[in-house]
Amino acid sequence: MADLRDMELLASLARHSHFARAADECGISQPAFSARIRNLETELGIPIVKRGNRFLGFTAEGQIVLKWARRILADSDGLRQEVEAAKGALSGELAIGAVPTALAFAARALSEMRVTYPGLVIQLQSLTASQVQRGLEDLSIDAGLTYLDGNLPAHLDVRPLYEERYVLVAPEELAPRASGTATWREAAGIPLCLLTPDMRNRRILDAVFKQVIDVAPQPVLETNAFTAALAQVAGGGAATIAPALLLESLPMAQGAACLALVDPEVTTSIGLVVADRDPTPPAVLALIEALTPVPR
Repeated sequence: MADLRDMELLASLARHSHFARAADECGISQPAFSARIRNLETELGIPIVKRGNRFLGFTAEGQIVLKWARRILADSDGLRQEVEAAKGALSGELAIGAVPTALAFAARALSEMRVTYPGLVIQLQSLTASQVQRGLEDLSIDAGLTYLDGNLPAHLDVRPLYEERYVLVAPEELAPRASGTATWREAAGIPLCLLTPDMRNRRILDAVFKQVIDVAPQPVLETNAFTAALAQVAGGGAATIAPALLLESLPMAQGAACLALVDPEVTTSIGLVVADRDPTPPAVLALIEALTPVPR
């Protein structure tokens, strides 16, 4: 029957979508890697991967095997974590996906968490809200920081963290004023660099503009990274709209105006979301405690 090593190979292949890179990560040759996958297919009596001149993805049956492989690996890592925790030390891996607007918040909290748990290997990924949800469903991540807008499945454990507020960041020559506030209508009249339409943040902003001016503005540039948007501000070619909390952690364009957006004042809930697993892995419990401490 398939062993834990086979599960590790499948998970690595899913991460890399490439036989050679997955084999390199697993520390074996590509022929040996491919042979183990073929042996597993023979043992289970199903095709697991689609093959051509390169890796073409998993078959429908392979997706089922991959789902269980990830669950087995997650439970195995949770077992190791709990045994180590019983000895007085927490070690293992913790994979977290965060929407771009929550990355700065997550990075600060995880920096403090690493001091408490130096043996824990933490991976923080920038993901869209839909990718966070998929990652929790297939156990490719242990936890997510994402928008709590009612689209999350009921079986996920949801813990609110903070309210996201929005700021217009504009070069001096484009800003309606040097300090204070700006209205969404004023922001709509400025050349904007916004996140791409597949990002939840962008859809939130478009909905506000639709409410205020009955049309979403057409940005002069779209990006999936706020650093690129701030580079546009620094160059003087466009303004952007960013969460206030994110601006506290990113380098600001010199001379840029930061104006809280009002009329209306919009807030969006950001929270920690984890898969409802029993028992909950110790690393996930430590993350919950770090981000949502219980008042004493």
